[in-house]
Amino acid sequence: MATDFLPLNAIDHIEFYVGNAFQAAHFYRNMFGFDITAYRGLETRDRERTSYVIEQGKVRFVLTSALTPDHECARHCQLHGDGVKTVAFDVDDVDASIEAVRSRGATIVAKPTTLEDDFGAYRFASIRTYGETLHAFVDRKKYKGAFAPGFAEKKVASTNGVGIAAVDHVVGNVELGAMNHWVNFYRSVLGFEQLAHFTDDDISTEYSALMSKVVQNGTGKIKFPINEPADGKKKSQIEEYLDFYRGPGVQHIAMNTGDICATVKNLRENGVRFLHVPDTYYATLIERVGKIDEDFGRLQELGILVDRDEDGYLLQVFTQPVEDRPTLFYEIIERHGSRGFGVGNFKALFVSIEEEQRRRGTL
Repeated sequence: MATDFLPLNAIDHIEFYVGNAFQAAHFYRNMFGFDITAYRGLETRDRERTSYVIEQGKVRFVLTSALTPDHECARHCQLHGDGVKTVAFDVDDVDASIEAVRSRGATIVAKPTTLEDDFGAYRFASIRTYGETLHAFVDRKKYKGAFAPGFAEKKVASTNGVGIAAVDHVVGNVELGAMNHWVNFYRSVLGFEQLAHFTDDDISTEYSALMSKVVQNGTGKIKFPINEPADGKKKSQIEEYLDFYRGPGVQHIAMNTGDICATVKNLRENGVRFLHVPDTYYATLIERVGKIDEDFGRLQELGILVDRDEDGYLLQVFTQPVEDRPTLFYEIIERHGSRGFGVGNFKALFVSIEEEQRRRGTL
């Protein structure tokens, strides 16, 4: 276990840069069951950007769009499309956190800063990671208002909460040859440890492959798989992502649920599109994973994948990309002891993704 010189309590929030924050907020409200809880924009005297805060369980997303063409969000969306800009950590001491990573080589983007209003003080700082993605350190213990100073409370309840509970892991895609660099960055700069390593032998088909390593923080609460493409006959999903996102970035966010069947059923009814899992996947599922508490027929009906390791089993399912570009998507996961990432499902998942690539003409 690496020395935990950087205590991280949890993921505080994930900020997306999007073309239209209002529309994005209602997309997540109506499709994924999030509540809108806070707002920043012209009505709060911000002349440069609009942000909506949406929440479900312990998941908090911030959706930000530009009000001026020269704001960094406008340039980011023009280059990358909608995507994740910042993954923020809840910490007890922003200054100690930023000094710990600065002394180990982090590039500081925002120095420790305090924002204040009548509801208290909110302190934050941020550093650069792969591509244009940032990590922020946030201390909101002394703040009692709506998300942060500059935001106003805005209560718009979900039409249909789907049971999403928390962020399980956040996956990044990087260019060929860069995976080990970023694994070493998380290990040396943030004090993470490597949890798993998947080679192109684990994640490949006849046509394409990828390699992946997983890092986690000292408590194991925060996990970041990092992918890079591997040589194959045709273009892998990672290469497709890098082409359309125009560089490295967050590929998908996995979110926990306590009842994946109910969650996926509700998401499907809301219009969320999932990857198709071929029926052949379920032909030998019982032999592969053994006894589980769920009904196999129900899992097949909903297209849910199952994997088992020495600690237990997990259930998982993947959406299709939620943007026009084939970039960001989501994973819904329910864990029953397993701490893994569904390595036994990689082949079936890759085949499904390749079929979507064929439809898009990008394989």
